Amino acid sequence: MGAIRFGVFEVDLRAGELRKQGVKIKLQDQPLQLLQILLERPGEVVTREELRQRIWPADTFVDFDGGVNNAVKRLREALGDKAETPRFIETLPRRGYSFHWDSQWEHPSRLCQ
Repeated sequence: MGAIRFGVFEVDLRAGELRKQGVKIKLQDQPLQLLQILLERPGEVVTREELRQRIWPADTFVDFDGGVNNAVKRLREALGDKAETPRFIETLPRRGYSFHWDSQWEHPSRLCQ
């Protein structure tokens, strides 16, 4: 699996690193997992339930809603994205999230396998 580039960002999922113009951005594990899940299906809806199942194991007892909201918030901060005017991560009320993919970027589908 290679690095996935979008805009000025590059994510290396194997190394668990997000970079902006080559500079590593500190990002916790859950926001990085969220980014990976969104990049697996750019432009498609990823439900909150799917995020819960993939990021938090079944035997984990956490405030899931708070956890996913925090992971989305931290990922948006790292990407310089805003919920009100999303460039990368769009919130779809009562449905989930979607990653905006620009047609000029190399599609990540072959890299996320």
